[in-house]
Amino acid sequence: MIDEVDQRLKSWVRRIAGDAPVYLGVPDRETVEHGVCLYLLELGPAPLSRGGRRTPLQISVCYLVTAGADSPERAHRLLGELVFAALEEAEFEVDLTPVPAATWAGLRVAPRPGFRLRLAVRRDRPQPVVHHVRFPSVVPLAEALLGCVVGLGGKPVAGALVELPALSLATRTDDQGCFRFPRVPPVASVGRLEVRARGELLALGPEVLAAGPQPLLIRLPLKED
Repeated sequence: MIDEVDQRLKSWVRRIAGDAPVYLGVPDRETVEHGVCLYLLELGPAPLSRGGRRTPLQISVCYLVTAGADSPERAHRLLGELVFAALEEAEFEVDLTPVPAATWAGLRVAPRPGFRLRLAVRRDRPQPVVHHVRFPSVVPLAEALLGCVVGLGGKPVAGALVELPALSLATRTDDQGCFRFPRVPPVASVGRLEVRARGELLALGPEVLAAGPQPLLIRLPLKED
């Protein structure tokens, strides 16, 4: 990937600089004084692209560009041609801030004119395989589950705890003994329903729930007060 950028930049320099030597690698006295040096200085993050396809992996590469020739005038002219040519390239980011002295010291080269050139490097990720379904799946629609809890003589039982353990749902009956679960699968698939009040527990299986009319009328065998 990065080696492809190397070759691209070398070709680009040759279009600008003609037969001037192009070097890759750490700048030394030979390369900085007798041609164009493209030194891969650093790697960094690149902005993520947007689009409908899967986002590619991206980084940015930064090259230190210097130019040398048999005279300072020719070296300066070549460097200027490279800078302005780079500014014309839409995919190039030209950084003209001075290169820190510590960088030159680390490279063991005397400070000299140059600029940094940044480009994005992308690697496309494979697209996920989409398996097309020939026949649409039938998904049960959610619906409300309603009911009332009564005790002896059909008296409403307020505050009873009503649970659907398989769905981790619970509610309590109101003053009229009624309860409501707003959105549950069809009663045949909700599992058992449990009702607790005054120390009593009544469990109704899905077959009982499916057989009864809506709203459910649940008679809880409570002891007389």
